[in-house]
Amino acid sequence: MYTLKQLESGELKGITRLQIVAELTEFPRAIFSLADSLEILDLSDNQLSSLPDDFDQLSQLRILFLSQNKFTEIPAILGKCPKLEMIGFKANQISYIAEDALPDHTRWLILTDNQLSHLPESFGRLTQLRKLALAGNQLVDLPESMAHCQALELVRLSANQLRHIPEWLLDLPRLSWLAFAGNPFSHVEECLNDSVPMIHPDNLQLNEQLGQGASGIIYKAHWVNKPQLYQHLPDDVAVKIFKGAITSDGYPADELDCCLTTGKHKSLIPAIGQIHHGETLGLVMSLIPCGYQNLGLPPSLVTCTRDTFAAGTLFTLDAITHIAKQMADTLKHMHQQQISHGDIYAHNIMIDDTFKVLFGDFGAASNLSNLPNSQSQKMHRIEVRALGCLLEDLLGLILPENPEYHSEKYQQLTALAFECMQDSSASRPDFSCLLKQLNTILPVYD
Repeated sequence: MYTLKQLESGELKGITRLQIVAELTEFPRAIFSLADSLEILDLSDNQLSSLPDDFDQLSQLRILFLSQNKFTEIPAILGKCPKLEMIGFKANQISYIAEDALPDHTRWLILTDNQLSHLPESFGRLTQLRKLALAGNQLVDLPESMAHCQALELVRLSANQLRHIPEWLLDLPRLSWLAFAGNPFSHVEECLNDSVPMIHPDNLQLNEQLGQGASGIIYKAHWVNKPQLYQHLPDDVAVKIFKGAITSDGYPADELDCCLTTGKHKSLIPAIGQIHHGETLGLVMSLIPCGYQNLGLPPSLVTCTRDTFAAGTLFTLDAITHIAKQMADTLKHMHQQQISHGDIYAHNIMIDDTFKVLFGDFGAASNLSNLPNSQSQKMHRIEVRALGCLLEDLLGLILPENPEYHSEKYQQLTALAFECMQDSSASRPDFSCLLKQLNTILPVYD
């Protein structure tokens, strides 16, 4: 992060990335002195409501983040920026997008937590768009022209006012990660699932923070007073306390409902209780045993929708197959309960040194029970594509100099990933079929 003083002094000449947080109410024109080099501009967490009419002077700019500001519309000048492809306006007050406000080559657009009720027909021109986040708006429909957005892979539509899921959306050839909970046809005002007991927060002492995601913070907790009813539960547990009324993926009540509706599976992090107390909503879970670590890392600005991995990460083909088998079985179980996960990524999967899987994070999950059966089946195949992407990413870690790269098993797994990622969802296997094929490749795993 830099300061205005550094910018105005000329000290930053030639930099490619600039971030300033300084309660800005006007765009600092000194930024134009970086026009020949600046590729990434982050002015989030300021008080901006407009951009200058000559903003397109920033001819090298590829990425622009303006989250947590006061914009009420997308500045139309962005449509003239020659290289701008990644745009973020999370948590503004945007209610209007002009027809020509976005560059045709946009590939990543974040408009979470705004006030949009409609999108312009010109969205259909965004044929390179891969990632689109629209959760937490007031959208009542999507323009039919978006059927031309054939490159879309990740779409977030939770917490809007959509009355249905358009058929063309489910037919997009590359769509792999879709979330739509919290719309009138799918939203639950309050999770009424009683499959796990209600636990009063006073019975638990929250200790160190274990993790944090878009929807909440996870703590390690210990019982202060364990009621007789809960004597069978572990002494130490994990507690997820949900954030506020809405998150980047939707409403906490929908996440809790999807998690509890999914029920138990050996590869899912067990839910053992729920908290409903005043404004506090939480989920009590078993602690993840020692020795587990994340399978991968989140996508980067370069990979956009695909996970990354630490340098030197390598798995054997047997380990990859074992992981894929467990995930296929888990997702088969979820879809039998009419729940889609929406976020099937390596960074949401934990493994131990035997490659045993624990899967969680239901922030982008959706309940499919109110969809027509045909749409539910398409959601199933969309998630099959996501698993195909995961398999492809893991196989990509095996380089040509590795003897396994030239093996029959590698060819079989590569062909299976391709089958899962076919453009026509009807041509993809379901999870039951996928599991059978994986079992043929690796019947058992020690």
